[in-house]
This record gives sequence, C-alpha cells and structure tokens, in this order.
Amino acid sequence: MEDSLLNMSKGIAIHWFRQDLRIKDNPSLEAASQYESIIPVYILDDVNSGEFAMGAASRWWLHKSLEKLNESLGGNLLIYKGNPSDIFNNIMKEQDISYISWNRCYEPWRIDRDKAIKKDLESQNINVESFSGALLWEPWKISKDDGTPYRVFTPFYKKGCLNADEPRFPTSSLKLNNLYTNKLNSESIENLDLIPEIDWYRDFEPEWSPGEEGADQCLEEFLESGLMNYKEGRNFPSKKFVSRLSPHLHFGEISSNEVWYRAKTKETEEGIEKSLAHFHSELGWREFSSYLLYHFPDLPKVNFQKKFDIFPWKQDETLLKLWQSGNTGYPIVDAGMRELWKTGYMHNRLRMVVGSFLVKNLLIHWQEGERWFWDCLVDADLASNSASWQWVAGSGADAAPYFRIFNPITQGLKFDPDGEYTKKYVPELKDLPNKYLFSPWEAPKEVLESAGIELGKDYPQPIVDLKISREIALEAFATTKKDINE
Repeated sequence: MEDSLLNMSKGIAIHWFRQDLRIKDNPSLEAASQYESIIPVYILDDVNSGEFAMGAASRWWLHKSLEKLNESLGGNLLIYKGNPSDIFNNIMKEQDISYISWNRCYEPWRIDRDKAIKKDLESQNINVESFSGALLWEPWKISKDDGTPYRVFTPFYKKGCLNADEPRFPTSSLKLNNLYTNKLNSESIENLDLIPEIDWYRDFEPEWSPGEEGADQCLEEFLESGLMNYKEGRNFPSKKFVSRLSPHLHFGEISSNEVWYRAKTKETEEGIEKSLAHFHSELGWREFSSYLLYHFPDLPKVNFQKKFDIFPWKQDETLLKLWQSGNTGYPIVDAGMRELWKTGYMHNRLRMVVGSFLVKNLLIHWQEGERWFWDCLVDADLASNSASWQWVAGSGADAAPYFRIFNPITQGLKFDPDGEYTKKYVPELKDLPNKYLFSPWEAPKEVLESAGIELGKDYPQPIVDLKISREIALEAFATTKKDINE
C-alpha cells in the first residue's frame, strides 16, 4: 500500500462514468485512482443526445444500475444532469482538478461531444485521457488490406479481429480508498427522473438484477448452464441457453473483455468447442455493430444499401399499433412483442421473426421498428439496434437477403414446438392444441370452442395474409433493382 501511495499523482482526478457502470476492469477508473483523490461522476446528458436520448426502458435500468454503483462507491457517486462541459467547468470552479478521464463511447453524438470537451479542458491545462473500456477491438484498428472498413461480418471477425492483437486481459476490482467525499452540489439519483410515469416497468423487476453484481451473476449462470448448448439451444426461446448479458454489456456493468476471457476458461470442457466459438462470434457481432456505426455514422438514419432509398414502404398506423401491442393474429409474433412489453427484452430468434414480419409482411419501414425497440428494450443500443434492423430489412451491411422472409407459422413450429414460450405470453391460446397453436384460424370450430376461443374476440384474426403479403413484398423489392439515378 505504501508503494502505491508513493506512485500516486498529486491532485484531484475525475473519473466520468458513462457506459461503464462498474468498478472491476475499468481502465479509466483505474487511471484516475492513481491520483491523491478521485471524484466519481455520472452525468445524464439529454442535451447533446438529441433524438438519441435513452428510451423509457433503458432509463429504468439506468436508475437501478446507478443505485448499485453508488452503493459500491460508498454513496460517493456525484450525480448531475445537463451539458457535461458546463458541469465540469462548475466543478473546476470549486476544486483544483488535475486530471479527467473516461472510457470511450462510439455513438457519433458522443464522439463529437467528447472531442469538444477534451479540447476545452486541455485549453485550461487539464490532463485528459480516454480509454478503451467497452469493446474488444477499437474500430479504427481493424480494416481491410486496402485500409477501408469491412462491410461484411465474417471477414471482419475472422480475418480482421481474430488476426489482430488479442483483446486486453481484464483487471481485477479496485480498492478505492481515496474517494472524494464532498457532494459538490450533486443531484440525487431520484432527481434524474429516470423512472417512467407509466409503471409498466413493474414487471421488469422480477426479471432483472441491474448492476455489476447482477451482471457477474448473470454471466456465471450462463457459463454453468447455458454455454454448453449455446450453438443450437440459442434458437429456442423457452430454453435458458442465451446469456441475457446484453443490457449488462450495454451499460458496462461488465466488460466485454471479462465476458470473453471468462467464457474462454471453459474451453477445456469436452464438447464445448463449437458453442464457445459461436458465443465468441456473437460478441464479435456486437463489435461489428459498433464498428459500422463508427465508420458509417449515419447508420441509424440512412439505408446502408442505397438501393433501398426507393423502396415503397407503407405508412399504416393501425397495423403498426397492432404489431407493437402483439395483436397481429400470428401467435409467435405476438408472443415476441408481448415479451418485449412485459420484460423489456426479446429473445434473439423472435427479434428476427417480428422484425421480418414488420418490414416484409406489413411493408412498414424498419425505422418504425427501431424506434419502438429503442423505447422498450432494456438493452437498447444505438449501434446494435440500427445494424440489426437494417440487417433484417435487407438494407444493411451483410444483410439477410430480402427474399428471406421468416414464416411465423414454421418459425413457431420449429423453435417452440411444445408451445411453452408462446402460451406463456399469449395465454388466451393456452388450451389450444399445439397442432393449431401457430395458425389458430385453421382449427375446426369445435376445437376453438373447446379451447374457449372465439377468433376476432378472444384472439385476433390474422391482420395480413402471409402468402399474398410475401408476393407483394417481393414485388416491392424488385423496384430496388432499378437504377436509383434514373
């Protein structure tokens, strides 16, 4: 301890918490902790975020995560809301600050803001540093042989990432004995007004444990009971073979480095090789989304493939609301949408199914789905949300071919064969035989009556015909093959 004190830099440091709400493996926090005193700060910035301000479900999660972080810091987390530049300048009027650090974020608005803040602070002779604490590989370090960014996942991951330097090995948790204890006009977490007025989030609470401890437990449970069967089992929404780490990773309650290497400790277990490789590649997809957003910052707003600029999307508020509420008449779609509303989460297989249904069967723009997910998902992430919706729409990088239209009947039969998932979220169909569960309109009248179902009353009729809507979608897609310069 005496040696570490001797190595400490003089003065007061600020660590700016952002999407790194953890103590363990936090490069910026570790750097700031080398000063005589460290001020841990969180700033809710709804000023610079503009249209990309967090959605309601994410704000609920943030509230809970900040409470846990503040506990870890002995109640010494300083909380503010507003423009970070103004807040730092106010703190510096009260205290002689020597150093400010943070871990990098990759959303375009954050990059622009952080550059301006760094320039301003350095002009005041403040030592400023940023660190890599969110990704395994920095986006500017991975490129094709000609120096341009990758646009397809497999070469990005296999040729780019796996041939680059190995991800940084995670560090252990810090013992922060030099925390600054003056509150400096800090807000309370409650004053951030993060909890939504509509209390639909009450159903979230039994589902999740936000915070660093919850993230660690979530990873441990997955490694013990989910990883072995991950490659195939991840497609079945009623099975516990997915990690559900996405919100913890988004808020940085655990680092991707920690997840990567903790999973790697299982590589000696017999029969785990394919599932481990697939799980690592899914972390790679997370990297790819951030990589795309960094190199193509208009990804949330503009079709990655320009030919989709002339796609004839439909505007239909009625159909959109039926999709949002899980009342499409297609049980597997409705189960996914209701899971989203009830839990703030949706199984990845269902994200593809409901996404395909919206953009291909209803012909509604992918941005409508992106916006709904942004508000409803506890793991809403600008990079992943934008890239994934563009992928399912066919307009994105490495996108699914447009003619790959997920059939909600066959998807249900294949991935929820016993109906456990669907009946959980669409309980009005719980007494319907599995033979008709995913196409209840095909059930004989006496079967429906026996199950206590009157279509159009207890459960909706299909809002669109699958065969006809598929044909219309393919005709619409054909228009994208025209020269957009015509």
